[in-house]
Amino acid sequence: MSTSSRKSRASGRVTLDDVALSAGVSRITASRALRGERSVGADLVARVAAAAAALGYVPDPAARALASARSHTVVVLIPLLSNNLFVDLLEAVQRALHAARYQVLIGVTHYEAEEEEALLASYLAYRPAGLLVTGLDRTARCRDMIARSGVPCVHLMETSNDPALYCVGFSQVDAGRCMTDHLLQTGRRRIAFAAAQLDPRVMQRLAGYREALLAAGCYDPALEWQSVQPSSLALGGQMLEQYMARHPDVDAIFFCNDDLAQGGLLTALRLGIQVPSQLAIAGFNDLAGSDQMWPPLTTIRTPRVEIGDSAATMLLQLMRGEMVEAHSVDVGWQLVQRQST
Repeated sequence: MSTSSRKSRASGRVTLDDVALSAGVSRITASRALRGERSVGADLVARVAAAAAALGYVPDPAARALASARSHTVVVLIPLLSNNLFVDLLEAVQRALHAARYQVLIGVTHYEAEEEEALLASYLAYRPAGLLVTGLDRTARCRDMIARSGVPCVHLMETSNDPALYCVGFSQVDAGRCMTDHLLQTGRRRIAFAAAQLDPRVMQRLAGYREALLAAGCYDPALEWQSVQPSSLALGGQMLEQYMARHPDVDAIFFCNDDLAQGGLLTALRLGIQVPSQLAIAGFNDLAGSDQMWPPLTTIRTPRVEIGDSAATMLLQLMRGEMVEAHSVDVGWQLVQRQST
């Protein structure tokens, strides 16, 4: 009995050796038959396929990649799966890559640099065909691992002027400035910024908010609230309630994410705060339900599906060795004005 056969019996996993033995062919012939190589006759292909089906053999993509130095797996690293922002993006990526016969392997970093390092080190060992990573802010070790791997990589949600980086996203700073300018144009001057999670893109929105208020001469750092807690409806409600208690002259709150803003709107309704006549409320991302709030939420609509589609298309071009027209693609964003401002 061969070592591999003993291992397959010990693990319960059917191996290529088992298929070859059942079909009465060599291991290499079984492998070539399952790959559909023309050098193997039709009768042998049928015999090996029948043996594989009878045994319930499932090819090991990791072993195949290591053996051939090729893979049909794309690694996608995102911060959270609980955020609809990334769910929408992932669905678009999955559709595009599945159509090109690539499998998607998802890693969740939880906004932790150490987790991203560990995931990259683990996944790169399987020699993926490509990488999709969220944002541009990562450790020197992560950047080094990506560069040394030689695996094509596209960055999501942000843009860059660095010609060595491939990116699809939009300017978070410009979007943050635009929303603040909108609130200023409605006559608001005591505009607060409520932030949670504090990932790099939230801080870029904060930078846009500051730029707009400094230009208007009404920036007050006391009206910024930066919380490291995860973004949620409950936290948004707490933020609004405490803002009104500590800064009753606040006339607008720009929440860094829609779930915070939705929580703020619900709390305003409970407290009898008139929105928008007494207090304007704005969000970011145009998440599900924002148009159904009362009043409907003014927000920045971010093109998650477009980012996923464009990033997957760019990565497919890189994996095929094709020329990419632009290394950085700005898909833009849209101010959606509703009744909350």
